[in-house]
Amino acid sequence: TLPTVDRALDVCGLKCPMPILRTKKALAEMESGAVLAVQVTDPAAPEDFAAFARQTGHSVLYVQAGDGQWVIYLRRK
Repeated sequence: TLPTVDRALDVCGLKCPMPILRTKKALAEMESGAVLAVQVTDPAAPEDFAAFARQTGHSVLYVQAGDGQWVIYLRRK
């Protein structure tokens, strides 16, 4: 089952580093433990978000792969 989402962010069509920057801003506005679902089309996104989570302490809960796009579920630290 997919995590319960508190907020969704659509960054489709944006290239690195914009998806991460928009995600960082959204997470900053959320409470600790909240879940953000980021819809993204940049092929590097799964690796970028994994590195972002390692560096910031947020958690990647799940990566849902679709046809040329991904939904990345992050829990705010």
